[in-house]
Amino acid sequence: MEMHRILTHEGRQLHYRDEGRENAKTLVLLHGFMQNLDVWSPLVLKLMHDIRVITIDLPGHGYSQSYSDIHTMDFMARCVKTVLEYAGVEQYVMMGHSMGGYVALSFAEQYPYSLRGLGLLHSHALADDEEKKRQRMETCEEILRNRSGYVMNFIPSLFDTSKRAELAQEIKDLKDQCLETTEQSLVAAQQGMMRRPHHIHTLQRLQVPCMFIYGKNDSRLPIEVAVSQAMVPHHSEIMLLDNVCHMAHLEAHDYVAKYIRDFVDTCYM
Repeated sequence: MEMHRILTHEGRQLHYRDEGRENAKTLVLLHGFMQNLDVWSPLVLKLMHDIRVITIDLPGHGYSQSYSDIHTMDFMARCVKTVLEYAGVEQYVMMGHSMGGYVALSFAEQYPYSLRGLGLLHSHALADDEEKKRQRMETCEEILRNRSGYVMNFIPSLFDTSKRAELAQEIKDLKDQCLETTEQSLVAAQQGMMRRPHHIHTLQRLQVPCMFIYGKNDSRLPIEVAVSQAMVPHHSEIMLLDNVCHMAHLEAHDYVAKYIRDFVDTCYM
């Protein structure tokens, strides 16, 4: 994997990687809450031979610096746009995992002309209801009280119980990765997610192919919500995976990599 590339935006550093052939079909990958661009490494290694893949540390995550007490999804999307303009790419397929999917939806609302396709991986277009907002506030309190304890308990819950022994090293690596994110950055992201709007209308208006990937055992996203929103765009593809929880790109990476490659090809037809 190549070294991070760095740009300065509004006085802070944003980090990203740009791998694969420069003139190839381009895929942009946005990581989930607490994580960073390294979470995509197994997938990138399978895709970069014929696809240009850009991965980004979202604000406050990985090596990208924090900007404020609240990182809204709209703000993160604007930072992503800045990175992609700096990288010199004009159109691309964008895929976001979980929180990264919320950022991708905000990006699609603000910059639809830049997209050849949109992918949501364990993510959705609904705003938080009052109960979910309450849970996020409790999460913020827990993070400020005991960040490391929160990370150590939270990360294994993202993986299907049948896969945890097999993926013990991946889970350890992800814990180590997430422990690098500060309390302030984690709270800023939670506050941003809590404030995001509905984006069903964004899916309705998009004129590019959309892809949805979900695990059947993902307790964070009811399967009926996943299927119903996949019915909204004019062109949808949906993958429902057995024995997968919230991390399909690690739990079933060979299968997911092939599906993503085929989707990118469809978007560039």
